[in-house]
Amino acid sequence: MERLYLISFGEIALKGENRPFFERMLTQRIKQVIMPYDKNVQLKNVHGRIYCFTQAPKEKVAEALKKVFGIVYICPAVSCENNIEDIKNTALEVIKEQDYYGKTFKVETRRPNKSFPLKSPEVNAQVGAYILSNIEGLKVNVHDPDIRLDIEIREKTFIYSEKIPGPGGLPIGCTGKAISLLSGGIDSPVATYMIMKRGVEIEPIYFHSFPFTTDRAKEKVIDLCKVLAGYSGKIRLHVVNFTEALKEIGKNTPEEFLTIMMRRMMVRVADKIAEERGAKALVTGESLGQVASQTMEAIAATNEVASMPIFRPLIGFDKIEIMDIARKIGTYDISIEPYADCCSVFVPKHPKIRPAICEVHKAEEDIDVEKLVSMCIEGIEIFDVTP
Repeated sequence: MERLYLISFGEIALKGENRPFFERMLTQRIKQVIMPYDKNVQLKNVHGRIYCFTQAPKEKVAEALKKVFGIVYICPAVSCENNIEDIKNTALEVIKEQDYYGKTFKVETRRPNKSFPLKSPEVNAQVGAYILSNIEGLKVNVHDPDIRLDIEIREKTFIYSEKIPGPGGLPIGCTGKAISLLSGGIDSPVATYMIMKRGVEIEPIYFHSFPFTTDRAKEKVIDLCKVLAGYSGKIRLHVVNFTEALKEIGKNTPEEFLTIMMRRMMVRVADKIAEERGAKALVTGESLGQVASQTMEAIAATNEVASMPIFRPLIGFDKIEIMDIARKIGTYDISIEPYADCCSVFVPKHPKIRPAICEVHKAEEDIDVEKLVSMCIEGIEIFDVTP
């Protein structure tokens, strides 16, 4: 009897000729997260499964793998030889490891290895009967059991009773790199998570405006990056000193256009950094209609100054849905800490909600855009953030 983890991936299995590339990326990431607990971890790709052999503590393995994009679920399993007596005895041992007294169970067999002489229902019946004859206080319920015992008959037989959900998606880095405009709020960390889930490597940018916003606001964003790095591995955070740019925009722009001008400047700076860092897209946490700067017209005004696509993973989400994801991924409690960033501090009383692009151009006439972008780029702080 050998212990291992069966790791299943969903979407990757549909990748045709590119599947080996995605599997290799996933395997590398799994190894990366397990090695801090076991340098001798061994992985094996076999017919739509990754077998993970490790001596690391189960809780550490489960916690690490639950955050690996590309994994659909993880099953702590034991393996045995393909004969019915071994299967029955191993299944009995797996059940005995459960808190089984007074509970119900069922046996569910899959038989990818068609050379095995018994069919799946016959295995279910024989194993179920053997367990009932050897354990008191356990009953069968095939519709809604407390314990489901899964048996997979492959080149060996694998038996497990626990399925730990993974995040799904695609392995990090397999679809390229993007720059995420990250604030201390609820939305942008969720947007960053959502795009990482699609296999995108992220380098976030935070626009810092000390003394209008405190250093604690910057630390809050670093804390958010630590949570996100739990899913992606090390994250390189770019902190842009935005204070002087903000002063210039505030001095030379009609107040009602302040938010739009600020967003356009942020996108220009992000676009420049993306180009320097080899990124192919920008990511924002905008949700259509949520605030004045997220109307179609305002979004069009920010799109205009970008040279590359801007991805908005939350565009169709409402606030409740976004908060639910934030709680699930662990960013919510940090995001609601009371340290505001410049996007929430510099909000005009009567913002322009549906700006015509000609009005935006006119409002921007007195700003030296190139000078401000260069100033922002020169003062960047870099933080390499780990979980």
